[in-house]
Amino acid sequence: MIAAVVQAGAVLFDSAGSLLKVEKYCAQASEAGAAIVVFPEAFIGGYPKGINFGVHVGSRSPEGREEFRRYFSSAIEVPGNETAVLGEIAARYQVQLVIGVIERALNTLYCSVLFFAPDGNMQAKHRKLMPTAGERLIWGLGDGSTMPAIQTADGTLGAAICWENYMPLFRTAMYAKGVNIWCAPTVDDREVWQSTMRHIAVEGRCFVLSACQYFLRSDCPADYHPIQGESAATELIQGGSVIVSPLGQVLAGPLRHAEGILTAELDLKEIARGKFDLDVVGHYARPDVFQLSVDERPKNSVEFVDDAID
Repeated sequence: MIAAVVQAGAVLFDSAGSLLKVEKYCAQASEAGAAIVVFPEAFIGGYPKGINFGVHVGSRSPEGREEFRRYFSSAIEVPGNETAVLGEIAARYQVQLVIGVIERALNTLYCSVLFFAPDGNMQAKHRKLMPTAGERLIWGLGDGSTMPAIQTADGTLGAAICWENYMPLFRTAMYAKGVNIWCAPTVDDREVWQSTMRHIAVEGRCFVLSACQYFLRSDCPADYHPIQGESAATELIQGGSVIVSPLGQVLAGPLRHAEGILTAELDLKEIARGKFDLDVVGHYARPDVFQLSVDERPKNSVEFVDDAID
């Protein structure tokens, strides 16, 4: 199977513009023979790198509230018009599509990943369990009800968004679900991210497909003022997308300082070869010493119960 990861920047505050980029890159990946295409974190809806929404401890500014309103308006409903377009793109190019979006649910935003089958059907979504640092100002927390493992003819897909990859218990739960094609949409462009991706590949004996944004100050509106500076050439997100094998071999990448697509042929037999001596939720586990309990029930703040008798 050929897999592709897309390194590109979202069109900030313009989800329609980002959808055009999705089609462009899916077309290119399809031409390269890719069966699965992974896009970065927050590709639809955008990642507002470098701004603080006017927040200080104990206060919020009117200007920051307006920044959030603008960001809120570019998020998408799931399902909704934009997800219908994403499904059409997946079907048009016959690809398994995995993509990061900013999801709007009533009045809360979530950083989510959506999965689309090659027939265009939206299979599942995953909401980021723990937004990192300042992300908690703008995104809600996911729960255990959106931790899918997607069965395909080629393998079992799952997703960990950015620093979820540093959550060992989350990783363990996903390994136990049989995930062997590990999708890691991210905006983490640090050099150490590469060691994280290789560690997960070796730990889980899985293929890791990490797609990072590449995003310049020139990609932002004129009234966007990131802390990194106002120079048009400033790289707000530098990339670092990579594809890694179950034994830790880097198959493609890392790609830095440019938009583009990485592709690699995945020899799925490598998964069983790797599990021969390490299965962290199987023969290399010690359930007599360690056990993990995972609560997959949805956590709703309000439950309506109708006891009316006809």
